[in-house]
Amino acid sequence: MQGIFWVGMDVHKDTVTIAVFEGSAQGAREVVQLPNDTRRLHRYLGRLGDRGEIRACYEASGAGYVLERAMRRWGYGCDVIAPSLIPQRPGHRRKHDRYDAMELARLYRAGALVVVQVPTEAQERVRDVVRCRERFQQEILQTRHSILKFLRRRDRVFREGKHWTKRHWGWLQGLLKPGELAAEDHLVLSEYMGLLKFKLDRREELDRWIEEQALAPYYQVRVSRLRCFRGIDTHAAMVLVSEIGDWSRFARAEQLMSWLGLVPSERSSGDRERRGSITKAGNSRCRHVLVQAAWNHQHPPRVSAALRKRQVEQDPEVIAHAWKAQQRLYKLWGRISYKRGKHIAAVAMARELVGFLWAVMREMDAEVPVQDQATELAAAA
Repeated sequence: MQGIFWVGMDVHKDTVTIAVFEGSAQGAREVVQLPNDTRRLHRYLGRLGDRGEIRACYEASGAGYVLERAMRRWGYGCDVIAPSLIPQRPGHRRKHDRYDAMELARLYRAGALVVVQVPTEAQERVRDVVRCRERFQQEILQTRHSILKFLRRRDRVFREGKHWTKRHWGWLQGLLKPGELAAEDHLVLSEYMGLLKFKLDRREELDRWIEEQALAPYYQVRVSRLRCFRGIDTHAAMVLVSEIGDWSRFARAEQLMSWLGLVPSERSSGDRERRGSITKAGNSRCRHVLVQAAWNHQHPPRVSAALRKRQVEQDPEVIAHAWKAQQRLYKLWGRISYKRGKHIAAVAMARELVGFLWAVMREMDAEVPVQDQATELAAAA
């Protein structure tokens, strides 16, 4: 422990509060606040690094991984911490930057913090594009709701089938004909329709980019494996690959289930055992696509024409694993949905599906060294 400086950093847009613990000393050596400027931080850490080894950390936040990557370039160790898993003192009611920095350094030295995986810059760029597509999907849903609610207030309700079908689009276009609506209502509906069309066009453009990126060597082999499973196509596979990264970092499937927030919460004491809804403590984007995929397993196991096409020239063991997943999930679906309902069954099936996906993906990522994965990602970019 001697000769080691444990550094906790509370990072904000304009300032960085730094707490330094030296070795096993009980109190902080110093606590300073610096501007969030890489040159000033580099000079400060350089003076500190001349007197010992630096081991630093800060919370994952909107600051991203800029500081972590800069410190790695400067030759200092730095980890990014999962903020939701930082231990909290019961009854403590004071919180400020100085305290947060000191707690980070103290808990980091004690090994009580959970480190998150830092993606490469190439992986982060692809992930941001996939997230952008997810955002457009949410925006499209919001605009559709706005259109339907506006028309309902004007007593214009489509009753000839489902919404957003070809017939429904024709009905909407008919409302834009002269004389169908008042001038103000015509203006509102035309603006909503123009906004919806713009968002649909941008989503289609992002889908094309994601499809092209999925053909890069690093993503193609991983996406192809995931697409062998029922309910998972290119977009869902790209979400899982870009968000999870290295599947082999999870030693057991249960760890991945917990990371995704799909395990039940629990509040048990003594002889009393009480379990609640899922924790939702993990990655919400992965959880969403997994639950959507799980809904497909309410139907009897079968290989559709589209699924058969996705499984062409894939590893027979992966295909056999996907078929085994269909059989098990369908069997469990009937039992759980009968007792608890379809929505709870869908979440439970998503958790089961994670185990099957982990089994086929962890083996592949474990065979490829991290350095080779970084090289593949750089080539894909």
